[in-house]
Amino acid sequence: MERRLIGCNMTIPDTKDGTLFYLVGASGAGKDSLLRYARTRLAGKPVTFAHRYITRPVELSGENHIALSPAEFAERRARGCFIMHWESHGLSYGIGVEINSWMQLGLNVVVNGSRAYLPQALALFPALVPVWVRVKPEVLATRLHQRGRETAADIQQRLQRAQAFSLPDLPRLQTLDNDGALEDAGEQLCQLLMV
Repeated sequence: MERRLIGCNMTIPDTKDGTLFYLVGASGAGKDSLLRYARTRLAGKPVTFAHRYITRPVELSGENHIALSPAEFAERRARGCFIMHWESHGLSYGIGVEINSWMQLGLNVVVNGSRAYLPQALALFPALVPVWVRVKPEVLATRLHQRGRETAADIQQRLQRAQAFSLPDLPRLQTLDNDGALEDAGEQLCQLLMV
């Protein structure tokens, strides 16, 4: 049995759809490091990592994203190129519609998401698996200071926001504590993504 892929003229063998994993956590919780770790460890496995489209220039040590100008972002959003999009800290973020095709191919897809956008993401993808990357406040403060992207006032605001945030009791919620060595939480994430 075969089925047609959304948005293209191609049929594929009927396979089980992949799972969408939606990674959330405070800025500085280590999401980018965990994603780099998992991307390397799971190379060649049926897992793909969605690049975010962001109105921020690419930094060598930062997130592996696709940089767009605000005008480019607005045009792509207007044309329906994003399945998810949100605003945060003066920037626009988008996830491309291509993730639907990847899941139809049976690939598990990992998205670096927004905590505030999670309810909308769940409405779009009810079977989504939220993955909360947690860190202790003192670890978060140290990481934010070390990366040097924010002012002291920005860091204080991010710490307050992180402490006030909690996720509701969601049926598929997975929690990763990322206070220790990257390899510890990284291996937990890899095991989760291969389910």
